[in-house]
Order: sequence, then structure tokens, then C-alpha cells
Amino acid sequence: MRKRKTNIFRGVDWLLILIYIAFIFMGWLSIYEASYSDTQYEIFDFSTKYGKQFIWILLSFFLIIVILAIDKKFYEQFAGVFYIISILSLVGLFILGKNINGATSWYSFGSFAFQPSEFAKTATALAIANYLNERNQDLKKLNTQLKAFGIIMLPAILITLQPDPGSALVYGSLIIVLYRFGLPRYYLIIGTIAVILFIVTLYFGYISTLIVSLIIITILFIYLNHKNKNFMRKNWMSFLLVYLFTGLFIFSVDYVFNNVFEQRHRDRFNILLGKDVDDQGIGYNTAQSVITISSGGFNGKGFLQGDRTQGDFVPEQQTDYIFSAVGEEWGFLGSSFVVLLFVAFLLRILHIANRQKSTFSMVYAYATMAIFLFHFTINIGMVLGLLPTIGIPLPFFSYGGSSLWGFTVLLFILIRLDADRVYEW
Repeated sequence: MRKRKTNIFRGVDWLLILIYIAFIFMGWLSIYEASYSDTQYEIFDFSTKYGKQFIWILLSFFLIIVILAIDKKFYEQFAGVFYIISILSLVGLFILGKNINGATSWYSFGSFAFQPSEFAKTATALAIANYLNERNQDLKKLNTQLKAFGIIMLPAILITLQPDPGSALVYGSLIIVLYRFGLPRYYLIIGTIAVILFIVTLYFGYISTLIVSLIIITILFIYLNHKNKNFMRKNWMSFLLVYLFTGLFIFSVDYVFNNVFEQRHRDRFNILLGKDVDDQGIGYNTAQSVITISSGGFNGKGFLQGDRTQGDFVPEQQTDYIFSAVGEEWGFLGSSFVVLLFVAFLLRILHIANRQKSTFSMVYAYATMAIFLFHFTINIGMVLGLLPTIGIPLPFFSYGGSSLWGFTVLLFILIRLDADRVYEW
């Protein structure tokens, strides 16, 4: 039986909300730092990026009220509808979308631009939660696996075709959720090996990688046969298939890299692997970001005292490279605080996920954590020059209304689902 709630804030996780407010405040300050100029000094100048972000922040609180006021069952019952709407909005971009920075990822309405991929993440999380909640789907069955992969891959493919492969990669994080709810371990093992082989092949070339890989596979099978004398006789076909698919994958890397990836993506991988040095071209943003962060030292230069941030050394610093402004003006201490707060944020979501009573709420909570974890890890790694630039925002820090609203919706639906846990028995 379920008790009627008269106060929409009863049962909400206030710790998570306080962290959200802290992120919003620090994010807005960072945008203000990165876009401040002597000719634009008014805090509430709505023609500036920090002024526009302030409006989005205010509107997000009205959005939060709406999300918390809606009954939990609504999100579960209409999860499929949200997913279909998100897919249609992604398809519509190919007809009505506006091309910005080489990607047709936006709907433009005058001065207002809307990026549907930011909301498709929430819709996909709801859809996968609803699917796994139906009749307790068994992810050890191939049919269930294919349907779950289809739900995740459809929006990812549409976003890749925009082309916006960086945003599409976020959906790969949902594979972790499937693993948590029964997906066989070998999918993660195969995926991890594929990523390692891809990177190693790019760095050492396909001949060296193929020889070493086949030697390792042979040693592994010899070891397994040593433990079980009948292993090779029973699994010789699997042995040959592993050889075959490993060889085909390694030989395909060069084709995929040169014919599927765009030049800007190839350049970024080459720079990351140390094969190219291009601090004045494609690697300029990353190089300037690393210099800007390191210039902050231990304590930072102080609010609005970052000469590199104020001098616009990092192009479009308010968006994907916003953490470089944090590093310069807040220093190692401030940057560490932001990182630790994100860790606390993710651990709190994990705690909330583990205390859910329904499969739907638990799957959605894990999906929420996976998406935030991916964004946080990739963005920070990108800004520090540890990962290639793929153009995804730092949650609640990067400039953009679609990004802010997308993450807000993702988080507060979780808070709403968790609040109802208290009133169900």
C-alpha cells in the first residue's frame, strides 16, 4: 500500500540536493570567470554567457518542482513514450536541425537552441529500467540481451550520424548497468580487450600487435590444456575462432581508423598516443588547458585573477574546458575539492541505488550513476590531456541550457523515485 504524499519534498535526499546546489553555484562562478571582461562587468547582464546561464539556473528550479510533483508511477508508465519522443527528436535533426561546429545536433528557435541528445540520455535510462523491470527480464538470455542492446544503441547510432560521436559514447556506459543486472561477464571482458587491442594496434601497428596477441592466446590455451588434458580436444574450434576473430579485428583497426573516423578524431588520437605534436592546431585547446591548469599552482591565482582565463587562451573555455578555469583560479586545492565532491556525489548515487526496493528504480539509479561517471571521468581526463578530446560537458559546470537541464532532469527523477521508497511497504 502506498501513502499519499502532500509535501513534494518529503523523503527527498537532501545531501544529493545540497551537492547539486554546490555544483550549480561553483559552475556558474566558473562560467563567470571564463566569460568575464572589463566591458561586461554586471553580474546580471543577460546578454553575456554567465547571464544566460543564470537564467537557465533559475528556470531549472521550476523544472525541479515539476519533476518532484509528478507521481513516481508516471515515469515508469510513460518510460516508453519518453524514449519514442527522444528518438523522434533525434531523427528530426536530420530534417530540421541546425549545424553548429560541424554537427547537426541542435534545433534553433531564434536565439534559443535545443540539443535533444542531452535529454535522450534520461529517456534511454528510463527505457532500459522499464524493460528490465518487465517480468524480471533475464539478461543471460540472448533475446533479452539483443533487445537491451537495441534500446541503448539506437539513440547512440542516431547521434553518431549527426555526427557527434563523443555524445554517442556516453551510451556505452549503460553496458555497466546491464552487467550489474545479469549480463554475462564475457561481454565486458571482450569489450575491454577490444579497446586495448584497438589502442595498441594504433600505436605499434597491426603486424606487431597480431604476433604478440597470437602468442598470448596460444600460451593461454596451452595453460588451460595443461590444467585439463581434454581441454584442447573439446575446444579446438573455439581456439581457431579466437585466432580468426582476433586477426580480423586487428586488421580492421586501420580501416576503421582511416575511413570511419573523421580527420579531427584521428588527429586527437595521434596526439594522445604521442605520434603527432600539434599544439598550434587540433591539439591547441588541450595544450592551453594543461598550461592554464598548471599555472594555478597549489592555491590558485584567485577569483578573476587568472590571466590565462581572462586572456581567452583556451578557446570556448566556458563549455568543455571549464575545469581549466577552476584549475587556474582555484588551484590544486580548489580542483581537488571539485573532484572529491564529484566522487562523493557518485558514491551517494550508488548508495541510493542499492537501497531501492523496485527493479525499475534501482536500474535507473545505476544508469544515472554510469552517465555521470562517464561525463566526469572523460571530461576531466580530456582537460588534463590524459584522454582525447571528444566534446562532452562537465555536469553542472559547462555552459549550456540543454546540458544543465538534461543533467537536472536525469538527477531529480532519481531523487523523486528514491523519495517514494520511504512511503512504500
